[in-house]
Amino acid sequence: MKHDARTMRITVTRNGPYLVTGSVPLSEQTIGTDAKGQSQSWIGKDLPATGAKFALCRCGHSGHKPFCDGTHAKIGFDGTEVAARTPYLERAKEYDGPELALLDVESLCAFARFCDPNGQVWNEVADTADPDVRQTFVNQVGRCPSGRLVAWNRERGTPIEPELEPSIGLIEDPVEGCAGPIWVRGGIAVVSADGEQYEVRNRMTLCRCGASSNKPFCDGTHASIKFQAK
Repeated sequence: MKHDARTMRITVTRNGPYLVTGSVPLSEQTIGTDAKGQSQSWIGKDLPATGAKFALCRCGHSGHKPFCDGTHAKIGFDGTEVAARTPYLERAKEYDGPELALLDVESLCAFARFCDPNGQVWNEVADTADPDVRQTFVNQVGRCPSGRLVAWNRERGTPIEPELEPSIGLIEDPVEGCAGPIWVRGGIAVVSADGEQYEVRNRMTLCRCGASSNKPFCDGTHASIKFQAK
């Protein structure tokens, strides 16, 4: 069944959970790796339907993860949003290739590491005149859950984005032995606690460990603190 992102919304509540409305599908998304432990694919598992409205834990301490159980109030969670609200294209650093470019906003990194195989995408972009390299490059960049990295068609002036069904993925990272962020996919709107809407994007990752320095977005801290969601 197709879902319409226009009917969905994620609202960041002040020092509280993410309030999700619009019957957003939930899944678990595990980082699949090769024999060397390098990130290669996403392994998805649908989770039971949650209804039209639900609240996802943002402080990292709920006893009913991924859902909120009110623990944020008991621990005095500080969920102050500090992330930049400048549009992605105004912040992105560009790495040029023959036809494609790589756009990069490092502060959005969620440490999923799909950028690393094949000599890293920052080096690959220079060889994208080769059709095989080009396809590998586009695939790797498109698997970046946070949207930190974007493959850019220079001639058309447009991004090359994977087709993602509007949904939320809860990331698991077996190699790092931790749970990752909330993966917002397919253009679902995220609204700040002050009522301002963040830029709508195809790929975004929201912090669910409570420790990001770029709230509400993930900054990879879950890996260093070995956040557990189960």
